[in-house]
Amino acid sequence: MLYTERAELILQQLQLQAVVKITDLTELLQVSVDTVRRDLKMMEQNGLIKCVRGGACLPESLVSLSNFAGREIINIEKKREAAKKALRYVKTGSIIALNSGTTNTILAQELAARSDSFTVVTNNLAAITILMQNPSIHLIAVGGNVDGVERSSYGTECEKAMERYYPDVAFLSINAINYRDGFTDFRFSEIGIIQILAEKAKEVIAVMDSSKIGKRSRAKALSLQQVDRIISDDAVSDAVKEQYRKYGLLIE
Repeated sequence: MLYTERAELILQQLQLQAVVKITDLTELLQVSVDTVRRDLKMMEQNGLIKCVRGGACLPESLVSLSNFAGREIINIEKKREAAKKALRYVKTGSIIALNSGTTNTILAQELAARSDSFTVVTNNLAAITILMQNPSIHLIAVGGNVDGVERSSYGTECEKAMERYYPDVAFLSINAINYRDGFTDFRFSEIGIIQILAEKAKEVIAVMDSSKIGKRSRAKALSLQQVDRIISDDAVSDAVKEQYRKYGLLIE
């Protein structure tokens, strides 16, 4: 097996779990420990991975950023690609829910360009500013404490208000996923909203760009089984999609 083939397999494994171990890679690739270490060092030099003790992980990027504006511009083309795919699940007259997050803010831009009528329930203040420009959209803003950095509402009152609704579809902007840890996020105050929407909605869709796949963030938000599908950009390989499908999760 050539280096390029081994590197591709290593990257596929990192899109399934947050960290891969050298010992596991030697078994998977059927090569020596020294070969795996050389491969990982070469991949790190090329900016593909980050070497950690006993293994490797994907480079820190979106997961480690907490500034909304900074996250908004990272992978913006991939986020928009995913957002446009999500539009097919929005039907005229339906009730959809959006939580806070940069990807859902971009999805709001795509929703605002539609000419049909539907209802949006959200705590995403940035999305509200966008959606209110389209009079065809019935907009329900869920209030509570205001997070000026994340441009969202949160807290007990916000969560109680969100529990009143039973959306046809909940589009969730979540920070990271891997098959071992499920869906995770660094926004502790947002996790309650995410969990309520996952419980109340008829269909639960995580809209996330491919850079978030294989990552782990700060706290558990949802299990794989609590989400019906992931909508992402086209950079997710068929091999990775197949592996997640085996765990019951579709990636589109």
